[in-house]
Amino acid sequence: MKRQAYQPILITDASRSQDDQLRSRQRRYIVMMSIRALCVVLGAILVGAKAPLLWLWLPLCAVGMVLIPWLAVLLANDRPPKEEHRIGARMRRSHIDDTPPRALVAEEKPHRVIDVEP
Repeated sequence: MKRQAYQPILITDASRSQDDQLRSRQRRYIVMMSIRALCVVLGAILVGAKAPLLWLWLPLCAVGMVLIPWLAVLLANDRPPKEEHRIGARMRRSHIDDTPPRALVAEEKPHRVIDVEP
């Protein structure tokens, strides 16, 4: 019976935990909805103060009030991309040597170096 190739698992290759992902999505959602609330308040202040260039600022606030909640929900329900689908991982993979890892045969044991003083 052959053993599978020995490949060490690096902690840096581990994905983020589900709780950590959920927490970051919740923070992103709260920040985006706070920006939306700021757009609502800013729009009300601009209308009440009859600000100059109201024709420019009011549509910008309206776009923020409409698009930000939609984007916030989409981003809050989406999980981060898998590592193999990220552009940075593809670039790093192209620089890595494609030599197969060394496999340990069932009878072979790892070598141990013993220092002997003369």
